[in-house]
Amino acid sequence: MTRAARAGLAACLLAAPLLGVLAQNPAAGARGAAAPPATLGLEQGVLEFRTPEFTLKLVKASQTVAALQPRGAEGFDFTPADRLENRSSDRFHSLGDLTFRARSGNSGAWQDYSTAAARRPVEALPVVAPVLAAANLAPTLPANCPFQVTRRWLIDGDGRRLVLSFDLKNTTPSPVQIGALGLPMIFNNMLTGRQLSQMEQVNSFYDPAINEDGGYLQVTRLNGHGPALLVVPDGHTPFEAWRLLPEPNGPNNMFSRGNPYEGSFEWMAHSAAYAENEWKGKQQWNPPTMATLAPGETRTYGVKFLVSPEIRSIEQTLIDAIRPVAVGIPGYILPMDIEGKLYLNYPAKVRTITSEPAGAIAIEANAAKQDWRSYTLRGKTWGRVRLSITYADGTNQSLNYFVTKPAAEAVADLGRFLFTRQWYVEPRDPFHRSPSVMTYDRANNRIVTQDARAWIAGLGDEGGSGPWLTAAMKLSGQPKKDEIEKFEQFVDGALWGGLQYSEGPRQYGVKKSLFYHDITAMPDFPYDTAINWGSWTSWNKTAAEAVNRAYDYPHVVAAYWSMYRVARDYEGLVTHHAWDWYLKQAFETANYLGTHANIGNSRDGLMDGTIFLMLLEDLKRENWQTQAAALEGQLKAHAEEWDRRPVPFGSEMAWDSTGQEQIYGVTKYFGYDDKAQITLDSVLGYMPSIPSWGYNGNARRFWDFFYGAAPGGTSERQIHHYGSGLNAIPVLSAFRSNPDDSYLLRVGYGGAMGGLTNIDQEGFASAAFHSFPQNMRWDTYSGDYGPNFFGVATNAGTYIVNDIGFGWEAFGGNVKSDGAWVKVKPLDAFRQRVYIAPRGLWLTLDSGTFDGVEVSIRTHAVRVGVSPATSSAPRARLRVAQPAKVAGVGVYHPNGTFSTERGAFVVSLQNKVTWIELGD
Repeated sequence: MTRAARAGLAACLLAAPLLGVLAQNPAAGARGAAAPPATLGLEQGVLEFRTPEFTLKLVKASQTVAALQPRGAEGFDFTPADRLENRSSDRFHSLGDLTFRARSGNSGAWQDYSTAAARRPVEALPVVAPVLAAANLAPTLPANCPFQVTRRWLIDGDGRRLVLSFDLKNTTPSPVQIGALGLPMIFNNMLTGRQLSQMEQVNSFYDPAINEDGGYLQVTRLNGHGPALLVVPDGHTPFEAWRLLPEPNGPNNMFSRGNPYEGSFEWMAHSAAYAENEWKGKQQWNPPTMATLAPGETRTYGVKFLVSPEIRSIEQTLIDAIRPVAVGIPGYILPMDIEGKLYLNYPAKVRTITSEPAGAIAIEANAAKQDWRSYTLRGKTWGRVRLSITYADGTNQSLNYFVTKPAAEAVADLGRFLFTRQWYVEPRDPFHRSPSVMTYDRANNRIVTQDARAWIAGLGDEGGSGPWLTAAMKLSGQPKKDEIEKFEQFVDGALWGGLQYSEGPRQYGVKKSLFYHDITAMPDFPYDTAINWGSWTSWNKTAAEAVNRAYDYPHVVAAYWSMYRVARDYEGLVTHHAWDWYLKQAFETANYLGTHANIGNSRDGLMDGTIFLMLLEDLKRENWQTQAAALEGQLKAHAEEWDRRPVPFGSEMAWDSTGQEQIYGVTKYFGYDDKAQITLDSVLGYMPSIPSWGYNGNARRFWDFFYGAAPGGTSERQIHHYGSGLNAIPVLSAFRSNPDDSYLLRVGYGGAMGGLTNIDQEGFASAAFHSFPQNMRWDTYSGDYGPNFFGVATNAGTYIVNDIGFGWEAFGGNVKSDGAWVKVKPLDAFRQRVYIAPRGLWLTLDSGTFDGVEVSIRTHAVRVGVSPATSSAPRARLRVAQPAKVAGVGVYHPNGTFSTERGAFVVSLQNKVTWIELGD
């Protein structure tokens, strides 16, 4: 684009009238006419319109979007207007483009059509209000296209909302099938080349609710602030599927650790032609459909654009626009022992609600609550389940659920699989990885002992440490004697003195990997010749034994910490070392990281870095003053540095979703509340509340199918990768301080539950689910699931709320009213944490488990039942905290006389449930 052209474009932007149309440009050439290579035609300028909610700018030549700026947002643009010139050539899509597959008759090959494939100026059509702009798209489609395609930008009948619509008219003498139809959704997720502080101001992420007629796309700013954009169907344009568009510069962060770009996607209203071919045999979110147009028939597809003032207002904005809204409690992941609740808000009556597979979820209608229809759901069949809701007006809303085993049972299965199928014993292993819990290849049902990515087979990084980190955190909440014995063997045999130096100047330093590819150092080892060892990931001995990766340290701290907690709070389970040895190991590992400045990324937030705060808390409880002061000083230095940064989070990549977990906790701990809030807001910008098991609470991760999963992975949206579990930690922590903000609970609990879906029916846990429609499967490597389960374990708890609209509900348990009491059965994975939101009361057990909780609706009294004594837990240790100050609620304490130990009330357990009453 020349300097003169840019100047002309700027002049057009400044001169555009309110609700006016600049002079239209006649089409250049007829359909299929030869023409020189063209672009979007930026040199012709733009059209500008002011609607009640947007400033809309269209490229005059193409009538695709040049800018979409919400009114009152100081010029913020949801679209990549600043990348318009770079994206102006063929095969780059814009908002306003259309793609489809069609064929004559009902058989034969499908033909692909796209208005972005070969750019030509479109034919502008005369318009009358409420139409803002209209065009015949024939010039930018091939001559053999069977449809006359007309696009319109208009204002809806309410005089407020912007609509994009397409008319497809069959111009042939035969019926034509539409096997696929997509509307590219191009928004500014293009982070490449930006500083983090700039990304926070200009970029957006988008998350799909792929729920057919009840579907929508939400576009949220990276900083988590309003406004948010919602794209919803206009007329019958179901959100059936979500497809990555092939573009010249597709997702760009598979190998480089620079600024990520997730790629461009399209909303698909029909997808059968892909399901027959590229997606064959893959279970999609919705049944693939097609449409048939008779000769001369016209069908209209379109979407409407809504503005929500903030992320928390998205559901209310949908309700105001008379769109179907669903709220699932505890979300859309349903353990079989949980009585889930589903609330629906839509004016039309529900005609039918069914599950597929049939009977996989039992559905029982309840009395309506205000404007919400209410249902109780009970999971019957393990796995993915789709609920289809048909309303009396013909609207179909789909919801995707995942039914799991009871949470405690699923986690028990996980432990069993880890310590049997993933338990590696080979005393002759030259890399000294034995005995250990190692990466597992589910496709071949074998332990991964060699991989071109050294860490995968070397117990290092997230991809190799994941299995043993999972094992450690499982034992912290579900200790089992035989599993603990094996884990202690791992600590003594592979971790201490193996993965971690036990002597010398590097003592307590953590190696990057035990496995390496180095034929000089290991000339007799039979390296697999089928593996490509030429990658930078195939570390040699020197690189593998370096101790300069900060991300490796929290995992080791967590391993020692888990054994400390079990040894300290249970009897007879841990035998290799005393509790204080494990606590010292945890501290010294953290201290090595905190005192060695040459460790990369040590001042960034680290995956499962919350463990440092957990460790600090225990050091203080044990009155280890010197160690506590040292660790606290190191964390304080981090907090001070994060406070100096305009945007505190970062990682090896320019933008990432991994550091927020630790940064929120540490800045909050030291009173840097503004930075904690910035961090929380950022999490809410990329961690949505979506009516789908896959996307609800799914903090975005796109790149670790290459780094921590089965070979051959791509940059692809990862469903319930470790972002889900880790980012749930700050969100649920924030909810406990703000119990009236139910949005935090729903998002955080969705992320906390996400990691349960990774566990299959035998106990194997996958790194993540592949979301691209050609994949739609769990990854076959256990890989870097460990940090995700760290989140599952850290977040495990039952949350009791009294919602204004829905009444008393439990997340992670079953609730029933019994006269003056609300009684809850905790059913989360560990049953050691309960939060009673109306009282701001956080109850936790260091040993023992909760059997029941009862809350008085007339007074502030609370009763908790602790499960019967066991040989390893004859006593329970109850902690009482109140992270939220609720008006009228005093300081809680157990009624009666209890001794205390390390700040916990010691409860002698009986051979039946022991009940304790608390009051304020």
